[in-house]
Amino acid sequence: MGSSGPRPGQGNSQQASRLGWALLTLTPIVFLILLFVVPIIHMGMLSFADSRGPLGAYQELWEDKVYWFVLLRTFKTAFFVAVLCVLIAYPTAYVLTRLTGTLRQIAFWCVLFPLWMSALTRTFSWMLLLDRSGPVSVVIQALGLTDGAPQLLYTTLAVYLGMVHVMLPFAIFPIYASMLGIDPRLIQASEGLGASPWRTFWRVQLPLSLPGVMSAGTLVFLVSLGFFVTPAMLGGLENSTLASLIEMLIHERLSTSTASAVAMVLLVVTLLVVMLCSRMLRGANPIKS
Repeated sequence: MGSSGPRPGQGNSQQASRLGWALLTLTPIVFLILLFVVPIIHMGMLSFADSRGPLGAYQELWEDKVYWFVLLRTFKTAFFVAVLCVLIAYPTAYVLTRLTGTLRQIAFWCVLFPLWMSALTRTFSWMLLLDRSGPVSVVIQALGLTDGAPQLLYTTLAVYLGMVHVMLPFAIFPIYASMLGIDPRLIQASEGLGASPWRTFWRVQLPLSLPGVMSAGTLVFLVSLGFFVTPAMLGGLENSTLASLIEMLIHERLSTSTASAVAMVLLVVTLLVVMLCSRMLRGANPIKS
């Protein structure tokens, strides 16, 4: 005769398993609530706690053109950095998929090595390289491209170089993962049907890797929106971003409500970009007939 009830100890084992899963699920949820949701709610409350009224800080942002100018500059910088990173990362990821053995390991070490240094260290290194007496300026003068020492530091070019250097690995790996997911038989079938390598790339390789390209561009763009150290050290006041503006509002003007309002605007715009990119990724059709 088979037993109809649970075995001795089986119910306690199931309860312990459920309790374990509940703890594993609740731990990150509590972590996010305490360290992410609560600070955002507090920041939102600060943005409305202005002496001029609940919407005083937001009215200042709306009426003052300086905030709009810095907002547009921040998005322009993040956009061009994302484009440059994708343009450099795509051929790099393609080469990584073709390498094998020791060469592949060396290439991965070269990609990962910048991540082992802090952003401050890398930015300070760029300051030494781009200084008027630095090696880049010396080479440019030796080639006769300029009469005197060129002004490379505290320029938009310096900001782009520093940010691309920091963000490039974050663009390479999503594209690399997307390329690894492409079935090599599709490439072989295209070549077997007589398509040229260039046509195979445009009609098969590129469309199938577009999700990785969009993910890489979105990741770089969103992270670049919050950059503070690199633009501040390499670009100076003329290339200040929203992060620099928030720091100035807090430490120089002591206006926490305005700084919180700027941060909330940046957060809302960032969430809108994420939603738009997510919808584009879901609706993307890799290969059109």
